[in-house]
Amino acid sequence: MRLEQLEYLEMIVKTGSFNEAAKRLFLTQPSLSNAIKNLEEELKVKLLLRTKTGVSLTDDGREFMSYSRQVTDQVSLLKERYKKHEPRKKSFSVSAQHYAFVVNAFVELLKGLDVDEYNFTLRETETQNIFDDLNEFKSEIGILYLNDFNKKVMQKIMKENNLEFQPLFVAKPHIFVGYCNPLTQKKSVKLKDLEEYPYLSYEQGDANSFFFAEEILSTIVHKKNIKVSDRATIFNLMAGVNGYTISSGIISSDLNDDKIVAIPLEVEDSMILGLVKHKQIDLSLTAVQYLKILKRHIRNYGFEIITEDD
Repeated sequence: MRLEQLEYLEMIVKTGSFNEAAKRLFLTQPSLSNAIKNLEEELKVKLLLRTKTGVSLTDDGREFMSYSRQVTDQVSLLKERYKKHEPRKKSFSVSAQHYAFVVNAFVELLKGLDVDEYNFTLRETETQNIFDDLNEFKSEIGILYLNDFNKKVMQKIMKENNLEFQPLFVAKPHIFVGYCNPLTQKKSVKLKDLEEYPYLSYEQGDANSFFFAEEILSTIVHKKNIKVSDRATIFNLMAGVNGYTISSGIISSDLNDDKIVAIPLEVEDSMILGLVKHKQIDLSLTAVQYLKILKRHIRNYGFEIITEDD
């Protein structure tokens, strides 16, 4: 096994294509294919699946990548330490459901950087994409919620993909509405109070399962349904059509959420919001710093952190 083979595999997974990976590595496609074939024969496992739409990791491939990434990351650290004339750009990626506190912490992290160049990514995305981004190493951490309804399904997916969930805090369900909505006159609302208002939810693409919904109580039938793909649209619809959505109750005035009101929802349910990461891979220093900022923001909103380790 050679280091180059690990780097080749990482590039194939990153690009999703042997052809594109070969171009970026300045290799011929046959040479790249042979290198991966030799690696698979040496390991006696199938690492990659070729399909008409591209290349994906097998279950063995995902497990192998979780180990090989540790090697390539250590090599990158060595190169960065001893080849100062070729500094590596600081990089960090997060994939998350649509939460203001995730964005706030990301903004603060960026403002605190003391580097001239960096490659950072924040993906507010569908639930399935969070798992995909972690499996394909597009993101280092994911942020999502668990509750009694979706927990077994989510934990099964995480176990199959060698991921782990680290709880951050527990939130009681709230509805979000525009500040002109008549419901803002109530201190709390019941489900029957919402029947005549449009229900807003985030679309989940091909994985359109109740278990992947970002909103709790996803099996309830609503008279009026509107699905959206981004937070700006859902907030506009709250104001434009008096729609509502169900979430954690955290609103950020720093992100122009001052026209949105959170109202407690009277249901027997709760949301455990937390971090998803690879089991075998330690978080980078940047990820650790981001989590410290994230936890501070959560505390500032009045929530208690479940696990204090910083």
